[in-house]
Amino acid sequence: MNHVGQVVKSLFLLELLRGLRLTGRYLFSRKFTLRYPEEKTPLSPRFRGLHALRRYPNGEERCIACKLCEVVCPALAITIESEQREDGTRRTTRYDIDLTKCIFCGYCEESCPVDSIVETHIFEYHGEKRGDLYMTKEKLLSVGDKYEKEIAAAREQDAPFR
Repeated sequence: MNHVGQVVKSLFLLELLRGLRLTGRYLFSRKFTLRYPEEKTPLSPRFRGLHALRRYPNGEERCIACKLCEVVCPALAITIESEQREDGTRRTTRYDIDLTKCIFCGYCEESCPVDSIVETHIFEYHGEKRGDLYMTKEKLLSVGDKYEKEIAAAREQDAPFR
């Protein structure tokens, strides 16, 4: 009986008719089209975008070169080198993130004890060649300086959950 049922289905093309019925159902329904540059969809508050390094209000960079973000990165996208200063504190000499490797998991942000590395809500960036998506310390600090007000506001809003 099962073999006969399969022959009947293939003879009358029942699967094809089912698929055409499903296509016809959505063919005439109203489409949701977004005109991207002019219209933007709302972002989730949990969205993780472009990385940034933050500074203290006095202008000193926050990163203390503990290298927790480098250790916790599952994609091995972060590279940190550091040296000790005259006053005994340690600061980074090199802080690189390869965005072609990064999976934007947020572990680096969560592991940072001084809230130095953050992932912003910036998603409109691109690279035309591989080197464009290699974020050096200077690039990360410039992103942090440029968007510090937005980053601080987002941090203040998330403060009860931290």
